[in-house]
Amino acid sequence: MADKMALVVSEGTFDKAMMAFILGTIGASMGMEVHIFFTFFGLEVLKKNAKPKLPGIYRLFGSLGVKMMEKKMKKQNIGGFEESRQQVIDLGAKLYACSTSMSIMGVKEEDLIDGVEIVGATKFIDLAMDAKVQLFIG
Repeated sequence: MADKMALVVSEGTFDKAMMAFILGTIGASMGMEVHIFFTFFGLEVLKKNAKPKLPGIYRLFGSLGVKMMEKKMKKQNIGGFEESRQQVIDLGAKLYACSTSMSIMGVKEEDLIDGVEIVGATKFIDLAMDAKVQLFIG
């Protein structure tokens, strides 16, 4: 059995999303079984047409700030938000939306991109329990 990586993402900012997608892509590229669980504000990055913002003071730059970051990332051969999100899916990572958080945050299944599985925390803990890499990105 391949090594397993389990990530939890609780915030929907550009930096947190990209960290999860980059780590997930690297893990999947290394042959790991990758599971990423999105909870609370992290659900925002799983929505169709998601436009994550930069955190804190950088938020003042709005979408221009994200475009500047994506331009810098492109120079390093790192894709932008949508490209990275799709890449991690294409490499076989499993993306999960927390069912309880969806209820709390008013997120509906039809709001989410294709391929996201809706699970409770118990199911994800079951998946993550034997993961060699367990990270909280929040």
